[in-house]
Amino acid sequence: MNGISRRTVLATTAGAAIARATPAFGAAAADDADAIVVGHGLAGLVATSELVAAGRRVLLLDQEPESNLGGQAYWSFGGLFFVNSEEQRLMGVKDSYDLAWQDWLGTAGFDRGVDDPAGQDHWAYRWAQAYVRFAAGEKRSWLAGLGLQWFPAVGWAERGGGLADGHGNSVPRFHVTWGTGPAIVEPFEKKVRAGVAAGKVVLKFRHRVDEVVVTGGAVTGVRGAVLEPSSAPRGAPSSRTVTGDFELRAPIVIVTSGGIGANHDLIRQNWPARLGTPPRFMVTGVPAYVDGRMLAITARTGARIVNPDRMWHYTEGLRNYAPIWPGHGIRILPGPSSMWLDARGRRFGAPDMPGYDTLHTLGSITASGYDYSWFVTTQKIVDKEFALSGSEQNPDLTGKNLWLLLSRIWQTPQPIQRFQKYGADFVQAATLPELVAGMNRLAGNNLIDPAALKRQIDARDREVDNAYSKDAQVMGIRNALDYLGDQISRTASIHRLLDSDAGPLVAVRLNILTRKTLGGLQTDLQGRVLNAAGTPVPGLYAAGEVAGFGGGGVHGYRSLEGTFLGGCLFSGRQAGRAAAAAAA
Repeated sequence: MNGISRRTVLATTAGAAIARATPAFGAAAADDADAIVVGHGLAGLVATSELVAAGRRVLLLDQEPESNLGGQAYWSFGGLFFVNSEEQRLMGVKDSYDLAWQDWLGTAGFDRGVDDPAGQDHWAYRWAQAYVRFAAGEKRSWLAGLGLQWFPAVGWAERGGGLADGHGNSVPRFHVTWGTGPAIVEPFEKKVRAGVAAGKVVLKFRHRVDEVVVTGGAVTGVRGAVLEPSSAPRGAPSSRTVTGDFELRAPIVIVTSGGIGANHDLIRQNWPARLGTPPRFMVTGVPAYVDGRMLAITARTGARIVNPDRMWHYTEGLRNYAPIWPGHGIRILPGPSSMWLDARGRRFGAPDMPGYDTLHTLGSITASGYDYSWFVTTQKIVDKEFALSGSEQNPDLTGKNLWLLLSRIWQTPQPIQRFQKYGADFVQAATLPELVAGMNRLAGNNLIDPAALKRQIDARDREVDNAYSKDAQVMGIRNALDYLGDQISRTASIHRLLDSDAGPLVAVRLNILTRKTLGGLQTDLQGRVLNAAGTPVPGLYAAGEVAGFGGGGVHGYRSLEGTFLGGCLFSGRQAGRAAAAAAA
């Protein structure tokens, strides 16, 4: 098409449609629309598409420019949690609703009034039940019907803390979408664009909501500021210069504005004591607009915020050598074999192993007195086991390039090569003393003693000489190698770290990476926002991360992974359908 992208065509068509549709909106009615959706991320697009399918008129607002349509989901790796899927069965994985629900309960640890209608976990628990049923039922067929496909080797994330009824996935459930995050966004963007063309949707970019208007006890619209046009590329900070104000009316407002992941002050303010002292330094896993401001704005309507101390931050963050947003961090998605050390070079014990228990490891890192940790590994492990989170870090999967994907078999993926070459957190050396010297130089201290580290590595290496072991990580590596999916793509053959044939040695400084908000606006199963008395605020709905992905905290304390995008899909669908029925 001579360099003209699909997005450009869609945007141009939408712009013409907006010009046609805007005069009709509100011209013959007191309300400007049947519903207003605040936030054009994945949950907002799904909710809007459901409203359009029911024939409703929708205003979709966001403070960011059109380049950010799709929000955080666009940047994602595209992982989705399915239960008893075709891909699992292909890999020989036996899964069921009962097993998944056991894992969810053991992971979530709901303990805040599950059976009390006033409890913070009352609706979160019910959302969790509904979501696991959805993941074990129509979720995959619904998305497949929209054209989505998944990489056949199912990933095994969050392998847990060691007990059958405790935290973690008993089996692999992390399904990587072919096309990653952009592919998940695309069908819902198409539906919304079609709504624009049909005169059912008006997209209002650069409209920052500062107030949810309540009249006579019911939500009646929103007020805010119009920001100056911005040509900022996706993810980059945009101007906050105000050029005007607006007020829009509708009997229903759906808030889908995301979480607090870029607001370090708000993260530290809500940081729970159970995770130790908040880190002094963190890298940021989401664009600057993920600031949580709509939580406080929505709360002024009487909406109840629950579980604000529950959050999900990663422990394997890298400083991005080519940042798009301030403090931009990228997460390593590790396989099970790297040796994990605290800042002093002391090896963590179970369950603080790569890919097992994110929040437990986070607490162990903060308890060490430092805000970073280390992987010590080999190039052989890096080549096979390291992946980077994010659509832009996986051009093979995102671009649906099968040949490039297969090239991972015989070469280090190019994004990993670039981080090793240009990133600030990698050290490479031929010998262990040289590696330790580089680690201490990078950290600006002499915390790691080479002799002490060698003793720990030697002890670990002796454990690989037999087919059995008392070392939990070595047992975990062998468990991974028994799974076909890990054999194919995620686990290097077990070997001594000091085996020269597996070298050179590699160390990676790991930073805390901010990411997800697990609490938020409490909602019932229709997505209606509840007040302190547990009754719906008339006309007010919420979906996605701002609602804790459903109910004010569907994950409880921890996530099984692949459940954030799924939570946006499910809660956006629930809220959109319920709002469409209410607007009838």
